[in-house]
Amino acid sequence: MFQYVRPRSKLHSAVSIVELIYHSAVRDVRKGHGNAFLSLANSILVTVLFVMAFYLMFTFLGLKGAKLRGDFLLYMLSGIFLYLTHIKALGAVLGAEGPSSPMQQHAPMNTIISISGAALSSLYIQVLALFVILFVYHVAVTPFEIAHPVPAFAMVLLAWFTGIAVGLVLMAIRPWAPGFVSIFKTVYQRANMIASGKLFVVNTLPAFMLNMFDWNPLFHIIDQCRGFVFGNYFPRNTNYEYALIVGVVLIMIGMMGEFYTRQYASRSWEARR
Repeated sequence: MFQYVRPRSKLHSAVSIVELIYHSAVRDVRKGHGNAFLSLANSILVTVLFVMAFYLMFTFLGLKGAKLRGDFLLYMLSGIFLYLTHIKALGAVLGAEGPSSPMQQHAPMNTIISISGAALSSLYIQVLALFVILFVYHVAVTPFEIAHPVPAFAMVLLAWFTGIAVGLVLMAIRPWAPGFVSIFKTVYQRANMIASGKLFVVNTLPAFMLNMFDWNPLFHIIDQCRGFVFGNYFPRNTNYEYALIVGVVLIMIGMMGEFYTRQYASRSWEARR
């Protein structure tokens, strides 16, 4: 897997990189359990249980009346699932093999491959969990319809992309301030439980609450996703372009920071993670 082969062309080099990313992603998916199927099932089960916990909570507390006109599970998924996708992408990138990891001692391996593999493994698990939930719900409970499925899935990808962007910035900062990054990650995750807007409909919020949350790219993504999922909901206060721009800017900052940090790699960093 990691033996050095001199690339014969640019195409050969690109194929080799893609192959390395694929193997890195498979390794990340399987590292939770020796059995590949059980490892995948455990990862999917975490997402399913999280979604069902919120579904039952809203049902028992009588909060289902606050939903949009349409299927309640789709309302939950358009918020909670995008939040999970964003947070899991952030955690996957932040936990990827750094420049001082033993895996980086193999010649073709580098941090970009490990980051890409971790990010893709996170996306794979989340997309698989999404299709499992929707398939079981459609077959076993009730048929449903998504107004614009392709743009709605694009918002899932955008939530994943912005999670990678935030995780990449934190990964570049972590060797210099590991305590700060650990605290910031926890605060960011907890804050997004509310600030992401997954528990309420943005169009119903007063102006002062919009001003509190519109800095958050995930807030815009979730609201836009609900506009694509439900044909009778039209987001007026958000746009996905803002989230995309923020994601691209953070990716650029994170890549520059990671490149700078990599030059000062030390084996002692692994003990500080």
